Amino acid sequence: MVLFYLHMHKLSEKTKQRIIHIGIDVAIGVGVLGLLIGGVLLLWVSTLEIPDLSAFEQRRVLQSTKIYDRTGEVLLYDLHQDVKRTIVPYEEISRHIKNATVAIEDDSFFEHSGIRPLSIIRAVLANLQGGNLLGGQGGSTITQQVIKNSVLMQEKTLSRKVKEWILALKLERELSKDQILGHYLNESPYGGTLYGVEEASRAFFGKSASNVTLAEAAYIASLPQAPTYLSPYGQHRDALEARKNLTLKRMYELGSITEEEYNAALTEEVSFKTQITTGIRAPHFVFYVREYLARTYGEELLAERGFKVITTLDAELQEKAEEIVKKYALQNETTYNAENAALVATDPKTGDILVMVGSRDYFDENIDGEYNIALANRQPGSSFKPFVYATAFKEGYTPDTVVFDLKTQFSTSCEPSFLETTDTCYAPGNYDDAFRGPMSFRNALAQSINVPAVKALYLVGISDAIKTAQDLGITTLADKARYGLTLVLGGGEVKLLEMVGAYGTFANEGERNDVTGILRIEDASGNIVEEQKLNPRRMIDRQVALQISDVLSDNAARTPSYGASSPLHFPGRDVAVKTGTTNDYRDTWIVGYTPTIAVGAWAGNNDNSSMAKKVAGFIVSPLWREFMDFAITKRPDENFAEPEATPTNLKPILRGIWFDTDTLSSRSGSIPDTSLQNTISSAHDILYFVDKDNPQGPNPRNPENDPQFSYWEYPVSLWKSGLIGASQTSGN
Repeated sequence: MVLFYLHMHKLSEKTKQRIIHIGIDVAIGVGVLGLLIGGVLLLWVSTLEIPDLSAFEQRRVLQSTKIYDRTGEVLLYDLHQDVKRTIVPYEEISRHIKNATVAIEDDSFFEHSGIRPLSIIRAVLANLQGGNLLGGQGGSTITQQVIKNSVLMQEKTLSRKVKEWILALKLERELSKDQILGHYLNESPYGGTLYGVEEASRAFFGKSASNVTLAEAAYIASLPQAPTYLSPYGQHRDALEARKNLTLKRMYELGSITEEEYNAALTEEVSFKTQITTGIRAPHFVFYVREYLARTYGEELLAERGFKVITTLDAELQEKAEEIVKKYALQNETTYNAENAALVATDPKTGDILVMVGSRDYFDENIDGEYNIALANRQPGSSFKPFVYATAFKEGYTPDTVVFDLKTQFSTSCEPSFLETTDTCYAPGNYDDAFRGPMSFRNALAQSINVPAVKALYLVGISDAIKTAQDLGITTLADKARYGLTLVLGGGEVKLLEMVGAYGTFANEGERNDVTGILRIEDASGNIVEEQKLNPRRMIDRQVALQISDVLSDNAARTPSYGASSPLHFPGRDVAVKTGTTNDYRDTWIVGYTPTIAVGAWAGNNDNSSMAKKVAGFIVSPLWREFMDFAITKRPDENFAEPEATPTNLKPILRGIWFDTDTLSSRSGSIPDTSLQNTISSAHDILYFVDKDNPQGPNPRNPENDPQFSYWEYPVSLWKSGLIGASQTSGN
């Protein structure tokens, strides 16, 4: 534009006049078009049926949402059967609640006339950009929200929004600001069946809305924007805490509180009363489903549309699981200092959540029973190992591949001979402090031996292993830079529900179905609002999935560590299973599956305190086994398909031969000299034979170029010297 004006002086007078006339014509045209559009909008608005504010005091008719089990016959929960409302006079509501609500919801409430055009535009733009409005104010004023809560049905249409604006302007002319704010505080939803600040105050803190502290008021004011997501009884307490702190900050910035009050409220310890919920079955699962519904359809629609939600839950399995989890958790509390437990079961062929038990008792406040451990981030111990070995099989290694289980230093900042773990050095041990020499991937995974697993992770790479876990449904390992070789021993946090879903992908021969809690949703008229549509995606090669299932169900390979008749063995049934216990004994896991059900269990303490130093077989396996014995009788009996055998044309190390056959052959012509001494003297760990980026390719010409080569060879050299000198053999 600037260049245009700079060059205007070069144009003839006639040309300048033509340009000016064109500009005038364009301006007139735009103006006329604007008037036409404005006229059309005014005409459209004039045709809208605007409700009469005389109906303001008459609440909308609400049709409650009901949640059922998979049969559609067992009612798990009626979301609004016990709706609680207590109207209190505006004067009896704490000033802190009033100020906090205005600060976080509508800080210009006392200045505007019912709507804020600029805020509406900002909210639209934020929604278009996927913005998170939990961190600030939306486009609706308090006045608009009063209209929305009291008069209009919750249609997501432009016409409804226009009606809301018009009625908000009308309401501002008929009621005072205090009256409008009073209606908001008495009508807004604060979570579940709680409506209004009086019910919220009594439910959360056991006191009237007139007596809450500043910090308690900030919590209450933080809830209406997303009461299910931000519930103090849900999985997002960190988000609630952040919004409460934002509310306090805005109050301070607006001058509602002093700096001294602000700082005191930030550090005030607030205790929430135990949630009182009646008439509910499978509560952890119900609230998991309810959060999905609120996120997908909005709180208001759940209160109005009369949804019938048919879930995936198997009520019989759920009831049995709750009984078993409570029994063993109470026993473990006394015997192993492990007061809590959780269990999840899914159908691998569909992703259906059949069972979700998030604690030993939802209503047990001594252990914070409302907290759903099935959705919590916890370290999985060795139950993460199958993802690493699956990556190895995917990249060309086999169950017969051999590495050396010997005490090994993995940190290249330390000497190979320094076989200890410190802040900078890493030389992991095994659960029994024993080392077994050459060991196949099959035996190492089945017996849960650590050193071969760490070597497997190095061979495939941390990034590739995480990619496999993510492909199978693990969402918690996003920052790959955070993790080192300890990842294979459970160094990253995962969710029990996602672990069961991921193992279910192995059960389903490599095809993943996302875990889901919904079969279908019907509205009050029986119309289908949402229905499950299966969308299996192949995430790993079928052969890889079959190899993992074959190893994890191989009782003979497992026996040296677990015994021949452990809780992991099901005579006559194909059951794949893996345990895991963290090094600090804070978490113990077991996840197993058949082709028709995947079941995972966890035991430990919500506060992360350590249990007695026992492996998973003592703490969580009996719980899992008792449920599994019951569950498999209710599911179809199928066997795993057999994986293909290891090809005979692969290099020897991938087929289980851990000595250098070329060296032995050269010593005695074409027939290898496989005497004990010569076999042992030609032994090498796997990096001598493979390029980790191309394991089935040629042997590396210079294996010493790999930074781990000398670290892995050092303990092998000690092992060889000891065996040759003592004329011993090593167990495999």
